[in-house]
Amino acid sequence: MKKILIANRGEIACRVMRTAQRMGIATVAVYSEVDKHAPHVVMADEAYLVGPAASDQSYLKMDKIIEVAKAAGVDGIHPGYGFLSENAEFARKVADAGITFIGPSAHSITVMGSKLAAKEAVSKFKIPMVPGTDKALVDKEEALAIAKQIGTPILIKASAGGGGKGMRIVNALDEVADAFDRAVSEATNAFGDGSVFIEKYVTSPRHIEIQVLADNHGNYVHLFERECSIQRRHQKVVEEAPSVVLTNDLRHKMGQAAIDVARSCDYSGVGTVEFLLDADLNFYFLEMNTRLQVEHPVTELITGVDLVEQQIKVARNETLSIAQDDLKIKGHAVELRVYAEDPETNFMPSIGTLSTYRPPVGENIRVDDGFREGMEVPVYYDPMLAKLITYGADRATAIALMDKAIEDYQIAGIKTTLPFGTYVMRHPAFVSGEINTHFVKQYYQAEPDGKDAAQDRLAAALILKLYLDKKVNHLTIPQV
Repeated sequence: MKKILIANRGEIACRVMRTAQRMGIATVAVYSEVDKHAPHVVMADEAYLVGPAASDQSYLKMDKIIEVAKAAGVDGIHPGYGFLSENAEFARKVADAGITFIGPSAHSITVMGSKLAAKEAVSKFKIPMVPGTDKALVDKEEALAIAKQIGTPILIKASAGGGGKGMRIVNALDEVADAFDRAVSEATNAFGDGSVFIEKYVTSPRHIEIQVLADNHGNYVHLFERECSIQRRHQKVVEEAPSVVLTNDLRHKMGQAAIDVARSCDYSGVGTVEFLLDADLNFYFLEMNTRLQVEHPVTELITGVDLVEQQIKVARNETLSIAQDDLKIKGHAVELRVYAEDPETNFMPSIGTLSTYRPPVGENIRVDDGFREGMEVPVYYDPMLAKLITYGADRATAIALMDKAIEDYQIAGIKTTLPFGTYVMRHPAFVSGEINTHFVKQYYQAEPDGKDAAQDRLAAALILKLYLDKKVNHLTIPQV
């Protein structure tokens, strides 16, 4: 494999290129009109325009990307994550074009791309699963009958896709019908597939995922876990490795379960198996992501394994050079996703120009990014600017370094999740490790002094308006 095309943009395209170039592999970038001067375009050995700014006219154009790949004479295509990374049709088309897809087979993607198909596949290995249905529900009456059977609270979930879309928490039986209709509608709009199913809702769970690696010769290993419980809108913001709550015995059991999930779909390459962990440390299979994860750097730092390099080696049909006994956890790593979002307005996107952009530097600080000072943050793509990762000999050291790195990260012109990262790093619940997926709801919706932030902002805006209307002298200022 002498030349590869990266069918992606931003920080993940740059991330893949760094490893490929270190391995002596030439790189080809694709870009949309709005990304003409983006870092991944500058960094690549060759770059080709694939369409207008909108992703469905550029980064999602399968045939166009394959056409570019053929013209450039590449040996492989790396999809990164997002866009076409979990598209079985794309993987199949790449293979049919005589190009190596640097990822799992179309079969594996298809099986794990449907939560219902995944549950059926892994059931043969007796992997713990949350009680619920194993088939798509036909109508809301059937949904109500299932809810009565397993008891509320329940979760109505889309079979296809992820990211919290097509998902509804139902706490009472009289909410089932409306939640069912909303979930089906959202799933249809988001994924073109309105299939939904029901699971028992695990209250206050942790989100633990296991990194797996497999070759084409039947060899499997896991590279331990990542704690991904700090989320907003069911999407991760802070991740760390290892988890503070897993014992060696539980780590081994979850690791073996993750390998069995990979075996259930004949997986090869790098993948992630996600689990829910309840308060009693019972774990339940959630789903498998058949691609490189955003949070893969924390695993790389605690294991010393370059996961992109492993992806490329497996794609070259090499046998794994790593055995399970070779892998050890060393130290601790924390990652903050630096999104162009305003945490004070429910993490709404913040669009503008990066008038200042200066990432922190220093020992044990890693920044994976795809932006430079002066660039505009486009409205067409995921709002993540960068991943900030810190490493330490222990968790406290990694957290302290993250706190300092956030302070040194200079971004102006837009709002970002950096202040939220500071809040998390200094919060007693996070510092103690007593966290779950409701961290944002439990803590961040309120200011540290206990006042509701939204109420404060509303009151401040009201006072300002009244002052400007010259009516402030006639009012009693509300106490908030």
